[in-house]
Amino acid sequence: MIRMDMHEPTSIRRTVVLLSGGLDSATCLALARQAARECHTLAFDYGQRHKHELLAAAKVAQALGAASHRTMQLDMRTIGGSALTADIDVPKDRSHEAMSADIPVTYVPARNLIFLSIATALAEVLGAREVYLGVNAVDYSGYPDCRPEFVAAFERTAAIATRAGVEHRPLRVVAPLVTMTKADIIRTGAALGVDYSLTHSCYDPVEVGAEVRACGRCDSCQLRREGFKAAGIADPTRYVER
Repeated sequence: MIRMDMHEPTSIRRTVVLLSGGLDSATCLALARQAARECHTLAFDYGQRHKHELLAAAKVAQALGAASHRTMQLDMRTIGGSALTADIDVPKDRSHEAMSADIPVTYVPARNLIFLSIATALAEVLGAREVYLGVNAVDYSGYPDCRPEFVAAFERTAAIATRAGVEHRPLRVVAPLVTMTKADIIRTGAALGVDYSLTHSCYDPVEVGAEVRACGRCDSCQLRREGFKAAGIADPTRYVER
């Protein structure tokens, strides 16, 4: 649930939004803007398989009126352990049962824990009192760091581990999508004017001539495609033709 008080001082309205370039984080940014937040977006070049999501993040930040946009270099390929940061094949054509059976190989170890920690540091520097995070635990894709328990635990930890917390200015972690279905997220974003053609979700995109297309077969593509169908909204994604 978004908390907003139009009489709050600027330091409370200032917000850091983690922005991956996907549809969830784009919707999260739109919700923060609707809540009259001054949004400072943060993306990570963490050694992922491709840079298309970073280009998407910059476009989304501009389109939705972010006050600033940063891309931080963070080489998680030195750790590896994921199909997104190592030479491991991205799973394709999996059923929902297979997606929810275990933690998938596309899980990047402790990624949201690391990203939220850095976003918290940026929030302290900017004098922001919130971090918006577009995690979602309903259309489950097996990631332990997308659950409400994680978000609540991190918020408690940040209150202990930061100067702002010790000085009784604790950071709030706002995860407005965490209990929404993918269809609900898409409907919400569409109502707020999010241009989903600017977003990128595919784990393993394919270059077709000068165009980059989504594979249509990875877990992320399947959840995205099915979300648009369930929402009754046309999917603007360009997929590779099967």
